[in-house]
Amino acid sequence: MLNIHDNEIISYEVDFRNSKITIQTLNGNENSITTIEFTDILAHGFETELQGSIIFDIRTFVVSDFLESNKELLEKQKNYGWPIYYENIEDLLEHLQNEKYNYYVISASYGLNGWVIAKEYKVYN
Repeated sequence: MLNIHDNEIISYEVDFRNSKITIQTLNGNENSITTIEFTDILAHGFETELQGSIIFDIRTFVVSDFLESNKELLEKQKNYGWPIYYENIEDLLEHLQNEKYNYYVISASYGLNGWVIAKEYKVYN
C-alpha cells in the first residue's frame, strides 16, 4: 500500500448511492495525487475539516472498538435508525461482524480527522 503519511487532503467525496468515500490527497514529496477509497461504507464521521489538512495515518480496528468508542453517539441516534435499525448493541455488533465491516480511524497531523465504517479501503495513484 502506498504511504499516505503527511499527504495533504485536497478533496473528498461521499457517494451515498454507491456506498463509497473518495479522498484525493497530494503527496508533498513527489507532488503527485494519491487516492484513498473506502468502499461499502455504512457510516462515517469527520471533524475539523480545514483547508490544508494533513493525514498522519489511517488505522484499521475491529468494529467492537467503534461501538466502545462511540457509545454516546449510538445511544443518541439509535431511535433514528443510525447507522442501521437494531434492537440492542449486541445485534448491531453481530450485524457489523457478519457483514465484515471494519472501523477505520483517520488521524491528522493537522485538520480533518475522523472514522469510517466500511468493508475495505485502498490507496492508489
